[in-house]
Amino acid sequence: MKTSIYFHPVFLEHDTGSGHPESADRLRSILTELRKDEFKDLIWKEPTAATKSQISLVHLNSYIDKIFESIPSTGKARLDEDTVVSPKSLVSALHAVGAVCLAIDDVITGNVSNVFCAVRPPGHHAEPQRAMGFCFFNNVAIAARYIQERHGLQRVLIIDWDVHHGNGTQHAFEEDPSIIFFSTHQYPHYPGTGAENERGQGKGEGTTINVPMYSGQGDEVYREVFQKVLVPAADAFKPEFVLISAGFDAHKDDPLAQINLESKDYYTLTKRILTLAKEL
Repeated sequence: MKTSIYFHPVFLEHDTGSGHPESADRLRSILTELRKDEFKDLIWKEPTAATKSQISLVHLNSYIDKIFESIPSTGKARLDEDTVVSPKSLVSALHAVGAVCLAIDDVITGNVSNVFCAVRPPGHHAEPQRAMGFCFFNNVAIAARYIQERHGLQRVLIIDWDVHHGNGTQHAFEEDPSIIFFSTHQYPHYPGTGAENERGQGKGEGTTINVPMYSGQGDEVYREVFQKVLVPAADAFKPEFVLISAGFDAHKDDPLAQINLESKDYYTLTKRILTLAKEL
C-alpha cells in the first residue's frame, strides 16, 4: 500500500501571529515526525495552487473575491475574531486546496492507495460565504465536490473527527444525499453546532450524522461509535471515496478541549477507516 504526503513550504508562511493556537509550529511538529526513518517509504509531493473554479465548487464567487481582496500586503488582518490573514495566507490557502485535489487525482488514477495532506490553513469551519474558526476555504468540502465533478464518482463519505464540529462542511452538503458527513466532536463546544438532531432538511435528510462527544470521553466511546454508527451507515451508503477531515485536537493533551484520545487511538481509528474503505 503506497501512501503519499502533500506538503508545500508556503504552508509555514501563513502567519497567524504570536500565541495564536493555529500556528505553523503545529505543522512543523508533524513534519518532524513524518521525516523519521520509520516513514521513509512515504512519497513526498508538492502541490500546485488551486484555481478559482475549483474553489467555486463550494464557495460563492463573491466570497472568493472578498478573500482575495482581504489579504494585506504587510502585517495582518482579521476575517473574524479568530481568523487571521497575512501576506502569504492566500497562496497558502490556494495550495491547501490544490493539495487535496491532486491527492484525489493520485488515488483515483491508482498512483497511490491513500494520501495525507499536511496543509494549512484548515478548512472545515469555512461556510460557502463566510470565513470562521481559522478557516477560509473548506478544503475537504471542495475535495468532495471535486471527486464528483472531475472524476464522476457519485457517493462520497466525509469522516470528521476534529474536536470541533465542521459546521461549514455540514452546511455545504446537508441538502445533498450523495455526500454523507459523519462527525464526532465535543459538544457543546465551538462553534455551537453539531447536535444529534441536525440531520439536514428536504431531499438531504439523514445524510448528516452528528455524534456529539462529551468532556472526558475517550477511545472506548470512539471505537464503539465508529463500529455501531459509522460502519452500518457506510455499509448502507456504499461510498466510492472516503475523506477524513483529520483534526487531531481531540487529543488528551490539547488545551482547548476535554476529550481524551491518545496518539495510538488515532492509529486505531485510521486503521479501521482504511479497512472499511477496502471492504467497500
